[in-house]
Amino acid sequence: MTNDDDGHSFRISSLGFRHSLKIGYVVKRYPRYSETFIVNEILAHEAAGVELEIFSLLPPTDTHFQDAISKVRAPVHYLPGEGSKIAGFWAFLGQSAQDLPEFWTRLSAAAGGEVRDTAQAIALARAVRQRGIGHLHAHFATAPATVARLAAMFADVTYSFTAHAKDIFHESVGIDDLRLKFAQATAAVTVSDFNMAHLRSCGIENVARVYNGLDLARFPFSAPDKRPPRIVGIGRLVEKKGFSDLLAACAILKAQNCPFECQIIGMGEQELPLREQVQRLGLQKHVDLPGPRPQAEIIAHLQRASVLAAPCVIGNDGNRDGLPTVLLEAMALGTPCVSTDVTGIPEVLRQEQTGLMVPQRSPEALADAIQRLLGNGALRVRLAAEARRLIESEFDIHRNARRLRELWLGNRHSE
Repeated sequence: MTNDDDGHSFRISSLGFRHSLKIGYVVKRYPRYSETFIVNEILAHEAAGVELEIFSLLPPTDTHFQDAISKVRAPVHYLPGEGSKIAGFWAFLGQSAQDLPEFWTRLSAAAGGEVRDTAQAIALARAVRQRGIGHLHAHFATAPATVARLAAMFADVTYSFTAHAKDIFHESVGIDDLRLKFAQATAAVTVSDFNMAHLRSCGIENVARVYNGLDLARFPFSAPDKRPPRIVGIGRLVEKKGFSDLLAACAILKAQNCPFECQIIGMGEQELPLREQVQRLGLQKHVDLPGPRPQAEIIAHLQRASVLAAPCVIGNDGNRDGLPTVLLEAMALGTPCVSTDVTGIPEVLRQEQTGLMVPQRSPEALADAIQRLLGNGALRVRLAAEARRLIESEFDIHRNARRLRELWLGNRHSE
């Protein structure tokens, strides 16, 4: 056992890097069906012996959840949010002043911000002090990072956060607010080199790239040479996923008498328009929208598919994917992928090496690429093998979670 300059104790074990610094994870909603990357990360930390507690700004609203959530040991706390009232507000502030050092002086730093964010930050700061939490890590540079930043200041601990996509690209993002969060964080990361270059173009230097990752033991590789002509698209049914383009591509394949079946798995605001498009294009015998499915079923669907289609687009409001987790999952399993050059996707899907790239909003090019893969087993095998090698080298969640911990601790200790 050793000690760092701040007195935190560390020990090395067969489980890997362990430390006595308890971590608080701050998220907008927990659990959330689509955010498997957060669950993967938490499970990797716990496997390394890190003690975690989860703080959610809002309760869950999804009707389906991934089975991996049941493996998380960390307790979950829901902070007082919109629609809730703290009885005796001034008494709440007075008690907070007794619990938190220099509270009244530090409270001025929250002036002008959302009242809900400040109230949640105070509640979180008090929990941090009461529960012995030494560092906060938030996912997304929006309200979770705001609350974590203020709570860290009130509780006199450090904080970090991960920026993803909508939270830095959406038209509503305030650059000055974003710069403040990055400047005050002990460490800040984002999930692709593309994102990092964008942030640095905004004058933000305190940022490192750490890819999301997978527990590769859950995603065994199998060669895709003998799979049926099955296409899958997986993700939230929202504009940025480009599933409307996938349906248009399916109509082209049908017109060319290409044998295929397609499943688009997920839920979201575009479900009804997509179902109407299926009817309009006469694709009822070719395309199925089964809704959200558990991750075990998603893995099975990917293992049976010849193609994963991820025709991501930049939305009209600037919203876009950072680097879709489903691409990583498909590539790990040996399912060839077709996608677009949106944000960080080219960092993992390399044209004619680890997958096929098409322009966004081009159903014709998408149909051509899908048809190539459906009709060429040797191409599928070659792309799948290279893709798996890339995933193993860059997207192992245990390695990437360790990198996060090193950043939290200022690179002072590693395994």
